[in-house]
Amino acid sequence: MAPPPHRRPGFSRKAQYSLFVTYVAATAGTVVAALLLSISVVDPTGFAALRTFGAEITAPIARIFSALRVSTQGITHNASAYIDAASKNVTLEKEARANRSKLIEARALRVENARLRGLLKLTDEGEQKIAVGRLISSTASSTRRVATLSVGRNYGVERAQPVRGPAGLIGRVIEVGPTTARILLVTDAENLVPVMRVSDGLPAFSAGLGNGTVLIKPLNLGESPFRVGDVIVTSGNGGLYRPNIPFARVIRKTSDGALAIPFADPGNTPYAIVVQQYQGEARAAQQAAAPDGKTKEIKE
Repeated sequence: MAPPPHRRPGFSRKAQYSLFVTYVAATAGTVVAALLLSISVVDPTGFAALRTFGAEITAPIARIFSALRVSTQGITHNASAYIDAASKNVTLEKEARANRSKLIEARALRVENARLRGLLKLTDEGEQKIAVGRLISSTASSTRRVATLSVGRNYGVERAQPVRGPAGLIGRVIEVGPTTARILLVTDAENLVPVMRVSDGLPAFSAGLGNGTVLIKPLNLGESPFRVGDVIVTSGNGGLYRPNIPFARVIRKTSDGALAIPFADPGNTPYAIVVQQYQGEARAAQQAAAPDGKTKEIKE
């Protein structure tokens, strides 16, 4: 059975003592307050002395509570400052990351703009541009060295057209689709390029080795005339590539030629330009010079 809601305290001795003490304390407080009020009215000077005495007695306790309050406020302030500093650090780190990202993007754009200016310079130098596109892929571990260009037949690209970048010759077109074209790189073993040495015009030809390098062999067989550091360019023989396109630099002399690294790295050349065949340009110039339609033999 549940106890009644208003249980009298008389049934508990502890509750009776508590109630008695409460009554006594209340009565004593009332008497003291009345006494102090009477003293303050009858004898203000004596009341001031009592007030001073009370302040002296309670001063140590007041100091303790004041010190506790100041310490609590200091701890709260320090915690708030720490949290605020942590929040500001997080914000500054976010801003630093954002600025770092923008700086990287700016540097990348600067490099990209330099490459584009290099392509524009090629056009200004007289090469007949067919199309400009991105090298969207290139082989790195295959026996063949080919790349895919982001322009194709819809842009005027045809088979056997040279492809080059700002640094030098990249290769030639071997397959054409409506919007893409496959490029046979100069490092492929089946890509033979007529070249010559810049210093004296020594004629030679290049064959890819399939590992990012090319083998340069002189037309006149015998002891290798090449030296480390020789600069190799296209010679224009064969009518496909224009002469003097930067091609490669010799890094090692061999018994019958030289090992060289091409200037144009497809993996580090995002843009490439497809140009007209050198022989095609020569024929167009020849036809323009002979309006009767009869062509003359061009001696290279």
